Amino acid sequence: MFNPFSLAGKTILVTGASSGIGRQCAIDCSRMGARVVLIGRSEERLAETFHEMIGCGHMITAIDLTDFDRIGGCVTDIISQCGPIHGVLHCAGISAILSLKQMDILHLDHFFRNNVYSAIELTREVCKVHHIAKEGASIVFFSSVMGCVGESGKSLYGMTKGALIAGSRSLACEYAKRKVRFNVISPGAVETPINARQPYMADPELRQLLEEKHLLGLGRTIDISYACIYLLSDASRWITGQNLIVDGGYTAR
Repeated sequence: MFNPFSLAGKTILVTGASSGIGRQCAIDCSRMGARVVLIGRSEERLAETFHEMIGCGHMITAIDLTDFDRIGGCVTDIISQCGPIHGVLHCAGISAILSLKQMDILHLDHFFRNNVYSAIELTREVCKVHHIAKEGASIVFFSSVMGCVGESGKSLYGMTKGALIAGSRSLACEYAKRKVRFNVISPGAVETPINARQPYMADPELRQLLEEKHLLGLGRTIDISYACIYLLSDASRWITGQNLIVDGGYTAR
């Protein structure tokens, strides 16, 4: 049966694959037929993701992507074992609520290293000649609704996420001739094991306020992974330089 969303025959890199949205993306990409390279800091937690996947040929790569000197060798190893890359989901990143008064240059450096520099350095290596599949590739950065709208205490986080949206547009122009598409996913509040422990979800009153901000309620990890599958697949072959907001109506108000 014809399926334009199939990822069969594609090699997909998923960062942040050890938990939450990244884990769900890796699992669902395998269900759609992809060979998936799981990237994250913890080999043990990546192995947990690996055991939930289907198919064969998947690969675990434990690396801290802020260790920039290691990224080149990591990508070279992936290519040697799995062949050219058809797609990247850069799910890895950090978040915090931090006021301007609390912020200093160390916070800025830490957030930009984790949320922006790591994405760009990985992309630079992936997009080298002979690393990308001949038929092209799809690179998907993970931003957030906080990259599009404002909220108290989210200025630093929002800066890093907004940078990915802006950068993806120019990268889409730069790599179009090589058939490499660049897009961004911007989720709203999604229920994950980490988020479930945060006050805004763990506290019943705060959770209700958060739910009310999302017209369709809080999101699930599959809501994001399914959108990612679309952007990785040939169904989105004519889409590049876009920010796909998946937020249950948060930004519609």
